Amino acid sequence: MDFTKTTDFLESLIDVGIPGADLAIYVKGKEVYRHQTGVANIDVQKPIDVNTIYPIWSMTKIVTCVAALQLFEKGIFLLNDNISDYLPEFKSMKVRHVLENGEVHTAPAANQIKIVDLFTMSSGMSYEATENIKKLHEKTDGNYTLQEFSDAISKDPLCFEPGTHWHYGFSHDILGRLVEVLSGKTLGEYFYENIFAPLGMEDTFFRIPDDKSEHMVSCYTFDESKKTHNLTESLPIRHDLDYKFESPGGGLLSTVDNYAKFANALCLELSSCCANMHKILSRATLELMRTNHLDDVRFKEYNNWSHTPGYGYGLGVRTLVDKPVGGSNSYIGEFGWAGMMGTYVLMDPEIELTYVYAQQLFPSKEDYVAPRLRNVVYGCL
Repeated sequence: MDFTKTTDFLESLIDVGIPGADLAIYVKGKEVYRHQTGVANIDVQKPIDVNTIYPIWSMTKIVTCVAALQLFEKGIFLLNDNISDYLPEFKSMKVRHVLENGEVHTAPAANQIKIVDLFTMSSGMSYEATENIKKLHEKTDGNYTLQEFSDAISKDPLCFEPGTHWHYGFSHDILGRLVEVLSGKTLGEYFYENIFAPLGMEDTFFRIPDDKSEHMVSCYTFDESKKTHNLTESLPIRHDLDYKFESPGGGLLSTVDNYAKFANALCLELSSCCANMHKILSRATLELMRTNHLDDVRFKEYNNWSHTPGYGYGLGVRTLVDKPVGGSNSYIGEFGWAGMMGTYVLMDPEIELTYVYAQQLFPSKEDYVAPRLRNVVYGCL
């Protein structure tokens, strides 16, 4: 394998405003490529290195879904159970309706939210800050528990009838709250005991320890006209030790090497070379996870994203279902997810390939970087 083209592509990203890029590629669980370029902090020109810690944002979602599926494998819940069976605050939800004249009114939901709706972003919960979330934020100065968040969002109307549409939002955050309730542990405790500690992920956490803060990457925006970077401000999630909220949808910090331990555990469980790997989910459950769960209506809505053509959506992961539509040279069934600042993970059991990519830019330019990086990596194999 010759990864010269991969290195050339990573080095070219500075030309489109990416301040730093970090990539690790694994085949059969063995690292076959590692490269960093650019800086973790522009002001002091601190280079990216193997110890650099990134906010991984929505790549947290895969961890949350795996945690929930571990409880599913124990028979604690079924995918078609109503979430209100376990979180009664979601028993009597309302749905927001917008009339042709623009008038908005709410009415009782005809459908209960099922647990599978949380996995598949079909619950009707949105990322738009609604009334009760705003009130909670103001009351607590943004420092609240996952339980308080769940209670608040349950009082806000849904965007649509559960199970009828696909809409990216807080579904996985409520799935994380379900993990807390069913396990009797905080989400951080559950993650550590059942995923991070078994896999040796010592640099993955919600809150950064003092002795590791020097490794934290700085995050930037990019002014296209001036070709200059500015530090991001007012990020929605904090990582200091006093911060209560353990965001199941976007709160984790990790290194590329650490997250690769998690990704390899999933990928290799679906392949033939996992004899010495710690099993965090069974092959059967992972096959269910990476199966497209969207009907025609929701599949079309999901594919309205510029970076998802050719992909379906499983239990919290994208999954390739159509190579020509996706313009992809990867294999059917490769799966993964991305984060708001441009972090990206791909797992391909067909050829026992895993790669983890990290950067720190918002907006992330994912629709430019991710498909090109994927095609370049596969072209080097």
